Amino acid sequence: MNTRQRYARRRQLSATGKPTRNRRLIAVLATLGVFGALVAVTQVSSAGTWGRRPPRGSAACPPATTAPATSAPAGTPAAGGSATPGPANGANPSGSPYRDHGAMQHPGDGQQPGNLDAQSRRGRGNCTPSSGGNNGGNNGATPPAGGNGGLEILGNSCANSRLQAHDGFQLGERCVGTAFGEVASAEDNPTLLITDAPRRVRANQPFTIKVSTRNLVRDRFLAAAQGGYYKESGFLNDQGLTRGHFHTACRMLASQRSAPAPDPVPAFFVATEDGKGGAQPDEVTVTIPGLPTAGEAQCASWAGDGSHRVPMMQRANQIPAFDVIRITVTR
Repeated sequence: MNTRQRYARRRQLSATGKPTRNRRLIAVLATLGVFGALVAVTQVSSAGTWGRRPPRGSAACPPATTAPATSAPAGTPAAGGSATPGPANGANPSGSPYRDHGAMQHPGDGQQPGNLDAQSRRGRGNCTPSSGGNNGGNNGATPPAGGNGGLEILGNSCANSRLQAHDGFQLGERCVGTAFGEVASAEDNPTLLITDAPRRVRANQPFTIKVSTRNLVRDRFLAAAQGGYYKESGFLNDQGLTRGHFHTACRMLASQRSAPAPDPVPAFFVATEDGKGGAQPDEVTVTIPGLPTAGEAQCASWAGDGSHRVPMMQRANQIPAFDVIRITVTR
């Protein structure tokens, strides 16, 4: 086929709409280019989704969500704290509030079944609030009603309190404006257990109590007598563990049938800050020089953050870091 015949053949193929070899090659290359772009976008998207956990304080906070309004079950407190009657006595397996010998009980502290795991997953990791201040930027203003089972929040600051500001000393009838501070993840919350103590001692006889703590770094103590009480927010170390100390105290019980008076100074009290403690449980021995009189003693140990508050917990149904025992004191 000569040159004129080949040229005529090309014109004939173009007229019939059939692609030439060059056009087919261009179509193949274009398809490969689009496929490569899609792969690159997918890889970038996957890297953003499955990448490592961001460093503490660097992630964005998840948006706040409000549970949809639903009709209140029997026994649910209405706004203002009143409650409608629920089951008479004993636990209610449905998870609704109930009365037990006249007292309103809230299973799971009001947590609806099935929601806790989702809330825990949503709250994992650390985030940087999009606006400054507490309560999403409210900065002391009373938050609006709603989003809390219809119960109006009384306040989240001392802005409208009639009491004087707390100044770090151990004074009552004051309003503490210190922010709560940092709360650890559920698996990193402090726990405490009295592991060894005598059941019976003589009055004024020295004895020891052994206390084990977990997830409590005992390296932070602001002396309450020097104005460090409730003065500092709670803080975590780089491993997400609470910094603070623990207390041990004993008091003599006037009765074993009614709660004791809260104001008398205990027979013994000490705060332990030894620079130790961590994710693994360890044990501390506390020496008690003796209890003054015969009777029944209540001895307790409880964790404190740097400013003496019991460390906060991620969930309402976690048991605080404390333990209590009874010791009989004889003459």
